[in-house]
Amino acid sequence: MLPTLSPEEQCHSEAVAALIRTELAAAGGWISFERFMELALYAPGLGYYSAGSWKLGSGGDFVTAPEVSELFGRCVAAQCAQVLRATGGEILELGAGTGSLAAALLAALDALGVLPERYAILEVSGDLAARQRAHLDALAPHQRARVVWLERLPQTPLRGVILANEVADALPVRRFRLRGGTLVELGVALAPGGTLHAAEGPPDAALAQACAAMFGAPPRSLPDGYTSEVSLRVGPWVATLGECLERGIVLLCDYGLPRAHYYHAQRLAGTLRCHFRQRAHDNPFVNLGVQDITAWVDFTRVAEAASLAGLEVSGFATQAAFLLALGLERAVAAAPDAASRARLAGEARRLVMPEEMGEAFKVMALARGHETPLEGFSLQDLRRQL
Repeated sequence: MLPTLSPEEQCHSEAVAALIRTELAAAGGWISFERFMELALYAPGLGYYSAGSWKLGSGGDFVTAPEVSELFGRCVAAQCAQVLRATGGEILELGAGTGSLAAALLAALDALGVLPERYAILEVSGDLAARQRAHLDALAPHQRARVVWLERLPQTPLRGVILANEVADALPVRRFRLRGGTLVELGVALAPGGTLHAAEGPPDAALAQACAAMFGAPPRSLPDGYTSEVSLRVGPWVATLGECLERGIVLLCDYGLPRAHYYHAQRLAGTLRCHFRQRAHDNPFVNLGVQDITAWVDFTRVAEAASLAGLEVSGFATQAAFLLALGLERAVAAAPDAASRARLAGEARRLVMPEEMGEAFKVMALARGHETPLEGFSLQDLRRQL
C-alpha cells in the first residue's frame, strides 16, 4: 500500500496526467513507453526531475550511495585523484543529487592535494540545484570557489573525470513483450475510464532492430509473454559524453547487469521499478510526476556505445569491489574513536553487502587517453562478462 498523496501532490499528478492524455490524443491514442517516461520525468515544470519535490534521502523517495555515507565519496575521490594527477583538469558531475557526493569529493581531494581546476555540475532539476547550492555553501571557501553549475554539457572537451552516479537508470526506455513468438511493443494508452494503462502495438524499426540484434529474429530462447525494456538512448548519451571528454575517464555508477544476465529467461517481467517515499513498486501509471521511474542498466549496451564513441572500457566491477579497492576498510579503521568507527562500519556494510548495494550496483570506467590501470578495479575485472 503506497502512501496517500498530499493535496498538492494530487494536483500536480493530475496536471501531469492531463499533459500525457493530451499527448495521447494528438498521437492517435497510443504512445511509446519511452515517451510516457520522458514526460513523467522530464516535462518542463511538471516532470519528476523538472519540478520541485523532495526526492533524495530519508525524507524523499530513495537513497543513493552518497547519502548513505561520505565513505562513498571519499573512495570515489581516491579514483578521481589518480586520474587528475595524470590529466589535470576538472570534474563534471551529471545530476548531483543533494550535493553530498560533490561535498565529499571536494573535501577528500583537497586533503589529497588534488583539487580539480573546476567542479562543474549539470543538473536538470531546479529544486535539486538549489539544495546543492545550500549544501555546498558549507564548504571551505577555496573549495566552494571551484564549483559551477552548467545549463548544458560543455562545448569544449574537458580533461579529467565525468561522473554519473545513478543517471543512466533514469534514461527513458522502450518496453517490449514476446507474444506467440512475435515481438510487440508495450506502450501506453487510455482505458475507457480515462486512466493510463499498458497497451501493445507493433514495434517500430529501431526497436525491432535492437531486439533482433540481441535475441535474433524471430526471438529465440525466451518464453512467451516475456516482458522487458531496452534503452535506445544509451548510445546517443554515451556518444555525447565521449564528445565532452578530451582525456580522462567517464565513471558510471548504477544498478545494472551485463546483457546475458539482464535478459535472462527467468527475468520474466524486466527491471522497471518506481520509487515513492522509500517504497519500490512496479506501477508507473500512479503518482505521475511525483514518483521516480527507473530501469536497470544494460552495461553491455553501454560498452558497445563506448566502443563506437572511441572510448575504452577500462574497468567494470561491483560497487563492493570498487570501494574496497579504494580503501573503504582503511577509511573505517581510521575513524577517530570507537563510536565513529561503529557508525562508519554500519554505513560501509550498506555500501558493500550483497543484499544491500554491493552487488546490484556496478561501476564502469570509460577512458580516453588514460592507459594506466585504474585503482578502483584492481580487485575485480568483470569486463569479460560484457
